[in-house]
Amino acid sequence: MKTTLDINDSLLATAKSLAAQQQTTLTRLIEEGLQLRLRSAQVAPKAKKRNMPVFKGRGGLVAGLNPLSNKAMLDAADDDA
Repeated sequence: MKTTLDINDSLLATAKSLAAQQQTTLTRLIEEGLQLRLRSAQVAPKAKKRNMPVFKGRGGLVAGLNPLSNKAMLDAADDDA
């Protein structure tokens, strides 16, 4: 099938040079590029849905610890070390 493409002049020149070095046609080079791109799109794994781990234990914060204060939380974390 024949089609018309608008390709950046620099990209086209580079592609023609590569095709000449590989002793192939520009058409074949473009076809190979499209095949590679389409193949990688089909193989790309779908992102798995991951569950966020949730602690279901008992207890909670130490009495008097302000959970809205980053400083208080960091200080409490340093106390355990």
